[in-house]
Amino acid sequence: MRTRGQGRTARTGIAALLAATALLGAAAAPAAAAGAPAVTERQAQAALPQPTGPYAVGTTALHLTDLGRQDPWQPGQPRELMVSFWYPTTRPAYGDERARYMEPRAAAHFGGKDGAAVFNYRTEPGRTDWSGVHTHARQDAPVLPGGGPRPVVLYSAGLGDPRTWGTGLAEDLASRGYVVVTVDHPYDASEVEFPDGRLVESALPGLAGPGTDIGALLRKALQTRVDDTRFVLDELAALRTDGRLPARLGASLDLTRIGMAGHSAGGFTAAQAMHDDPRIAAGVNLDGQFHFPGPDGTGVHLGSVAEDGLDRPFLLMGTGSEDSGDYHHQPGWDAFWQHTRGWKADVTLTGSRHGSYTDAQSLLPQLARQGAVPGDALRADAGDIRPDRAVLATRAYVASFFDRWLRGHDDHLLDGPSPRFPEMEFAR
Repeated sequence: MRTRGQGRTARTGIAALLAATALLGAAAAPAAAAGAPAVTERQAQAALPQPTGPYAVGTTALHLTDLGRQDPWQPGQPRELMVSFWYPTTRPAYGDERARYMEPRAAAHFGGKDGAAVFNYRTEPGRTDWSGVHTHARQDAPVLPGGGPRPVVLYSAGLGDPRTWGTGLAEDLASRGYVVVTVDHPYDASEVEFPDGRLVESALPGLAGPGTDIGALLRKALQTRVDDTRFVLDELAALRTDGRLPARLGASLDLTRIGMAGHSAGGFTAAQAMHDDPRIAAGVNLDGQFHFPGPDGTGVHLGSVAEDGLDRPFLLMGTGSEDSGDYHHQPGWDAFWQHTRGWKADVTLTGSRHGSYTDAQSLLPQLARQGAVPGDALRADAGDIRPDRAVLATRAYVASFFDRWLRGHDDHLLDGPSPRFPEMEFAR
């Protein structure tokens, strides 16, 4: 879920949250989302772009329980998470071997009137067959033998988005030899489906009533996400040897080379988790702010990562959205830029919008051609950049960054403007 802020003060991924408080009517879901008639026509179909690396991709999902922490959204219950691993495997998946993008119950909620597809990306409720989308990965596939331990990249989606919404990027990194761990944040994400059949829906819209201190709610959400990330890091050490992962996957995790990327609030999470936990060596923020609004929805309250900066490599990736761009236009990014001692770069994908760094960029144009996404919503969420160019650029710059700082392979793409990607502008 995301905001259009007051001027340039709030861009967090919480359209549904602020729409629920009637603070930002422009960010609300289309009228069809409320009281929409049952859809009888054939559901729209979409497909993810192929990974570009040399390796086939495997995936497995895992249910984790933090017995040492109460769920901040459900006091008295331990915090439970769902994560997915994406990794190199021995052969490609074909046909029904390909893992689902979303499980059926989660897919139905995601595309329904209360799901993130409607609130965040303004798709027509019920018009898309989200459970019919498939990944390019084989479920529980064996790990590609050889090559030694592999660098690990964690991924956190935007506020309200499920972990699946970054699958295209996760698969691409895995096809290049990384192990990627995508993390769901229950009661924040639109929905999280657990192996026992429970479907946990987002609590945030219901908490954003009149008079709510949105800044305080967002600070709680961010702290929960950071705590989730640090718990996953703790679990990775145990998972190397305890047999919960497919054969050899645990042993393939190189926990001395950990990176993190995230979109919107997930990008803020990546930076703040790096600030709080030295185990994360390098990070990427895909268009996420580093500050919070005040109690009335205005003003700027910097996160501690913006106030302190980082001493390790970090990449800022902005978009052409009105409240995005480079660090010169964002108070949280500007403070972070001034205070960061480690290597840093700031790039902007021209013609893009806030959803361009997610699966929205590849999936929404396909759905729009089938009438499942209004044209104005497509332009607002994916911009006017060619989808294939946006996907290619995102993958290239994220991979270049992690190759440089987790593998020691520098292709020099991040040295400055490149004729390969004229869409990408560098801030100085």
